Amino acid sequence: MTVLSLAKITEALAEVPGWQMLNGELVREFSFTDFREAMSFVNAVAPLAEEAGHHPDIDIRYNKVRLALISHDAGGITELDFSLARHVSRML
Repeated sequence: MTVLSLAKITEALAEVPGWQMLNGELVREFSFTDFREAMSFVNAVAPLAEEAGHHPDIDIRYNKVRLALISHDAGGITELDFSLARHVSRML
């Protein structure tokens, strides 16, 4: 998997509103009404990540969930990260 150039990342960010590049990762924070709803979201993301063989870093803070995507083996953001971001975004 090839690391995307900054120009390609900028272009691809237009396809995934709410996501941003932060410290070399593709990041988005989601807000929910409560912890239970936040956990339901995380549990819905898990099978998508498993199917893709690509697992986000997940931070849960009560009703907020932060997902961070990076292809560690490639050394940066790749199409695989954007693919998972698009799948997660369609869940909402």
